[in-house]
Amino acid sequence: MLKPSDFFDLSDESVQVFFAECDFVWQAVAHIGRHVARLTGSQQVILGDVSPGAHLSDRPLYIGRKARIEPGAFIQGPAYIGDGVVVRHGAYLRENVIMLPGSVLGHASEAKNSLFLPGAHAPHFNYVGDSILGQKVNLGAGTILSNLGILSQKDPQSGKRPSIILTIDGQQFDTGLAKMGAILGDNVQTGCNAVLNPGSLVGPRTLIYANLSLRKGYHAPDSIIKLRQSVRRIDKDVR
Repeated sequence: MLKPSDFFDLSDESVQVFFAECDFVWQAVAHIGRHVARLTGSQQVILGDVSPGAHLSDRPLYIGRKARIEPGAFIQGPAYIGDGVVVRHGAYLRENVIMLPGSVLGHASEAKNSLFLPGAHAPHFNYVGDSILGQKVNLGAGTILSNLGILSQKDPQSGKRPSIILTIDGQQFDTGLAKMGAILGDNVQTGCNAVLNPGSLVGPRTLIYANLSLRKGYHAPDSIIKLRQSVRRIDKDVR
C-alpha cells in the first residue's frame, strides 16, 4: 500500500532508479538532490531552447533536447530538465528539481526539491514543494502542494524542525522529513485551487475536486475526493 510500486509504474528503469531501496514511497524525497547531482554531473549542459529573457543561474543544470525555457522563467538549480520539457513564462524552478521528458512547469508556478515523472504537469499558478508527481499527473490551476505544517517550529537548541508523522490505518509512520509535500501516483488529477496538506499520499488515478483541502495521510487509488458545500441564493434588496 505504501511502496513505490503502489503509486507508480516502475517498468521503465529510468523511473525505477529514483525508488531503488525505498521501502516506503516518501523515502525517495530525501534522495532527489543526490539524483540531480548524478544526472547533471555537476556541470551545465544546454541542449534545448532557452529564450531571451529566461534566466539561468551558474549552478549545475541539464536542459535536454527539444526542451523549451520561455521568457521570464528563472532556473536557480541545480536541476535536471529532460527532453521535451517546457518551463513556461514566469515559472520559478528552485534547487534540486528533476523534470523527466514531457513534463511541464507553468506560468507563475514554483517547484523545489521535487520529482516530475514523465508527462507530469503543474501548468498554472502551482506550488510543488518536496513532492513527487507521477506520470501524467495534472494539477489544476492554483493547486498548492504545501510542504511545511503551520505549527512546525524549529527547536531552539538544535534549530531543527520535527519530522512529519503519518497515521495510516492506526499505525504511525515517522517520515524522517521535516518538509514533505504530496506524493501523487500516476494519472492523479486535482481541481482548481485544491490544497494538499503536508504529507498527502494519493494513490494512482484518483481525482481531487476543486477547492478541497486534503488532509495528510493515505488516500486510496481510483477514488473521487469531493468537497461538499451548500450554496444559498437570496433575493437582493433593491429598494
